[in-house]
Amino acid sequence: MNEQFTYEKAGVNIQNADETKREMARSMDTKDSRVLNRAGAFASLFEANFEGIKNPVLVLKAEEPGSKQLLAFQNNKINNICYDLINHLINDIIVMGAKPEVVLDIILCGKMEKEVVVQIVDAISKACKEQDCSLVGGETSEQPKVLNEGTYMLNASVLGVVDKEKIIDGSKIEAGDVVLALPSNGLHTNGYTLVRKLMEEKPEILNETINGESFIDAILTPHKCYYQTLKGLFAVDELHGLAHITGGGIEGNLNRILPSGTSAKIDLEKLKVLPIFELIKRYGNVPDSDMMRTFNMGVGITLVAKASVVGQIQEHLAKNGCESYVLGEIVSGDQNVLLEGCVNYAIY
Repeated sequence: MNEQFTYEKAGVNIQNADETKREMARSMDTKDSRVLNRAGAFASLFEANFEGIKNPVLVLKAEEPGSKQLLAFQNNKINNICYDLINHLINDIIVMGAKPEVVLDIILCGKMEKEVVVQIVDAISKACKEQDCSLVGGETSEQPKVLNEGTYMLNASVLGVVDKEKIIDGSKIEAGDVVLALPSNGLHTNGYTLVRKLMEEKPEILNETINGESFIDAILTPHKCYYQTLKGLFAVDELHGLAHITGGGIEGNLNRILPSGTSAKIDLEKLKVLPIFELIKRYGNVPDSDMMRTFNMGVGITLVAKASVVGQIQEHLAKNGCESYVLGEIVSGDQNVLLEGCVNYAIY
């Protein structure tokens, strides 16, 4: 008899996928009445009703956690990378003053392992709920021989909303404004290709500890989310700009919100560099210029505000568990970030 080919024999078990999706649906349960259908529908229905917002502007972003996810899955830090994905994604929209509303995720894998996929969805859903939004759907795709068995690739997109009159886009930034630094809690989700190369070439770095944590645990700390800290400041008119410090560092992200006729002058001697960055620099003999372009260097968000409200803003941040410090000022210029002084790797 001729050999029979089935989808399962080709590498995809539809029954396993269906069972997995039924378990995923429980994690996605939400009390938000604006979500009008259940998980498993062909698309997600979300009623566009935004309380207290007169002129809603939708804020959209897609994100993936980069090569950090390879290390996370290798070291059984699945929950961590799910929080990385959502926290990075939400940070990218809140810097415009937006409230996150709903998230869609995509899980690509070489083979659908039910327990792993359910854990991923559960962690993503929990990360969303912690930031006042809901995971409402997405796609889980099993792709044998495209991805190796045991390999996962995650990404997600978010829909947020902001009142048109309250958008924070940097357009109000002017000379004399102050630049505040809001500390990061580690590498967040950038620079991991360099770190993985360093681990390959200098494996002894894996024996290091940072503040009592192993090197692996330190670099796989989830990306900090700033929404709960910052949302109470969105109505402050004198808050002129927010920049999420990701790939490109301070220089490559703060410049994205500078209006014409302004530049930002940053005092590197005030930069509070986390110990993990000193370790990476020392083991890799990484030039300062590369460190500043590749990593956040201890700054997760830069906040630009009128000098007269800086004290008020810092007090609010401190009450919400986020210490901040003055890192620089806005001057006249050509939308450049001017880095002055030298980085002190022993300051923090």
